[in-house]
Amino acid sequence: MTVRLLIASNNQDKIREFREIFADLPLTLTHPAAEGLTLEPEETGQTFTENAIIKAMAFARATGLLTLADDSGLEVDALGGEPGVHSARYCGTAKDDHAGRYRLVLQKLAESGVPWEQRTARYRCVVAVAVGDRLVGTVEGTVEGYIAYQPKGSGGFGYDPVFYVPEYNCTMAELTPAQKHAISHRGRAARAAIPLLRQALGL
Repeated sequence: MTVRLLIASNNQDKIREFREIFADLPLTLTHPAAEGLTLEPEETGQTFTENAIIKAMAFARATGLLTLADDSGLEVDALGGEPGVHSARYCGTAKDDHAGRYRLVLQKLAESGVPWEQRTARYRCVVAVAVGDRLVGTVEGTVEGYIAYQPKGSGGFGYDPVFYVPEYNCTMAELTPAQKHAISHRGRAARAAIPLLRQALGL
């Protein structure tokens, strides 16, 4: 018997990644649009964990389904952890203006004259699992890197063109999808969530 797992997102790339990672679990993945849900919880949290919980609990309560939500973003050390939880709308940029956001990060680092060794950054993703009124738990995944001086690559999205991954000697946007899934913050968080899903399923 399979159990339906609601992924609290309509992002098909994200859903595909979760489906691949959870392939060995008795789960059938669904998403809000497929369930006719127009719910858009207000992400008022001050941390990725708080926002992931807000989304997971809202959709779990609305549907009664086992629910997984994630919240993620970029943390640049030289900018005091910015853009952080504001990564998706950094300094008022439109949600789909990925280039505008990463150019702003590059501009701030350039204005401050930050040297390479201090351009450290990480992608962080927190996954929350809930069912009904119960939060099963949260886990997180991170990937460490540097902010490149210039954008490179056409893959991925968000800040990927300026997120340099030392292990591969290139930006996240230059990786193949398989390479990115293997090291990405979301991939790591999703794999860390497998024990939570097993717990919720009674496995």
